[in-house]
Amino acid sequence: MAEDPPVLLITGTSSGIGAYLARHYAGRGYRTIGCSRKAADLELPNYEHVRADVGSEQEVGSLMQHIREKYGRLDALINNAGVASMNYALLLPTATAEKIMATNFMGTFFLCREGARLMRQRRYGRIVNLGTVAVPMNIEGESIYAASKSAVVTFSRILAREVAPFGITVNVVGPTPIETNLIRSVPKDKIKRLVDQLAIKRLGTPADVANVIDFFLRPESDYITGQVVYLGGVS
Repeated sequence: MAEDPPVLLITGTSSGIGAYLARHYAGRGYRTIGCSRKAADLELPNYEHVRADVGSEQEVGSLMQHIREKYGRLDALINNAGVASMNYALLLPTATAEKIMATNFMGTFFLCREGARLMRQRRYGRIVNLGTVAVPMNIEGESIYAASKSAVVTFSRILAREVAPFGITVNVVGPTPIETNLIRSVPKDKIKRLVDQLAIKRLGTPADVANVIDFFLRPESDYITGQVVYLGGVS
């Protein structure tokens, strides 16, 4: 009897990288669940969209309960949902900082915790969290955004050790700027200066991100965990 298709949850699939990843993995035969705070204009085979705010512990719990009841398993999790604000720390409103931390870090924590609990039942799982090159590059105006993603990196490295006995791997992909809604409000000269600091001097693409995630999700990647891959030649 053929093995059931793997079940994959991707957060933040209403647009940008998340929407690309939903199309990419649903097209590859994953039973793909996407989520975002608003509805998504995605009608794909093998795809289901659920409205949920990843920064809400209660909504994440409800989402995982839905997956548990409908699919009975979770094989892979991609924590893509994120928000950013280009603002110097002295000018950053507290409410904005709290929103960034709630979505980028606490959302990743909630999903990883609940997702790993479900994965543990089958002693198999792949978790990929999204970071950013803003962490190693120390970009001015991105202090809170970079701090939230730096927390994701540290959390992921330690979580990787904690869940390794259950056959679960945890890794991080750190994209460069990609032409999505996340950077459209950033002045073009600032993006150009950032790209000029990369070894490979171009904007990233969702396909660049998917390429690394593909590798991390492979069953054969069971000996690779706690790793962070920054794109564009950033180290």
